[in-house]
Amino acid sequence: MDERADRGEVLDEEKDLSLNAVRAFVQVARDNSVTRASKTLGITQSSVSRHLAVLEEYFGAKLLERHGRQSQLTDFGRLFAGAVAEPLDTIFFTAKRMRRRDGKDANRLVVRTSLSTFAYTLLIPNLRDFSKEMGGVTVDIISTLSAPASTDSFDVLLTRDLTLTEPGDRWDFYDEQLVCVGAPDCVAGRGLEALRTTPVIAVTARPDILPTWLRGMDLKTTDIISGARYDHHYLALPAVTTGQTLLVTPHIIVADLIRQRLLEVLPGSRAPSGMQYRAYAVDRSGNPDLARAFCRWLLRLCRKKTEEESTAK
Repeated sequence: MDERADRGEVLDEEKDLSLNAVRAFVQVARDNSVTRASKTLGITQSSVSRHLAVLEEYFGAKLLERHGRQSQLTDFGRLFAGAVAEPLDTIFFTAKRMRRRDGKDANRLVVRTSLSTFAYTLLIPNLRDFSKEMGGVTVDIISTLSAPASTDSFDVLLTRDLTLTEPGDRWDFYDEQLVCVGAPDCVAGRGLEALRTTPVIAVTARPDILPTWLRGMDLKTTDIISGARYDHHYLALPAVTTGQTLLVTPHIIVADLIRQRLLEVLPGSRAPSGMQYRAYAVDRSGNPDLARAFCRWLLRLCRKKTEEESTAK
């Protein structure tokens, strides 16, 4: 049999650029090896090498430098891989999803999270966009502070402080930034001196926030007035938007309230918490491709919010 017909994974040089050739290159870029990429794709090494050769001829530039069994991207190769990897995933994922719509629960995803206020203020209000992007997928949200067990049924874990002990892909989607906020008529025209006269609400579910923020501001507990206590941020938000109080909180969960002018950031009150929000797509998911697509979408959403935050500074 002609090797060029191997498994139908051949690029005809007479035609426009093939997705199969680009897919082969992206897999080599991820695996740093032609051998491993061929095993992942289920085609021969010679087919992968031929795809790479045709791409390099197409671009008139080297994509890889080969060192034995290892392959290292050139600067041009890194630029191309970074530009096409995620869109290519979306193309193949969408095609696969449209082909398997009749599968059981093929259009449902279960997201487990310990970030209840993040889910309430940012994730859930934007889920419609993800559902539309994925052709009407349903996303179930489960909120719990307990560590996940291997017997728990979920596809994605969103957390700040829990550890996933089973195999899964990880995305770090937000570096937590703390701010002190209050209602506009409470904050307007004031700086950090407002802390001496205005009570600061405490959130018992995050006892680390206030001490961490005080250290970041080089302040002591004696420099502030302690206010009411609430179990969670989503309970404290109505209090701070309507009262003469302040709240130290992750910026991302109050960003929309700030944009709506229901809250205002106390000038000079921003400080990093050192905490990172993480998303895991578990390997045992019944919809692993959908779980990974969700994590990538969430990363894009939080990057957009972070860019808006930077623009608003």
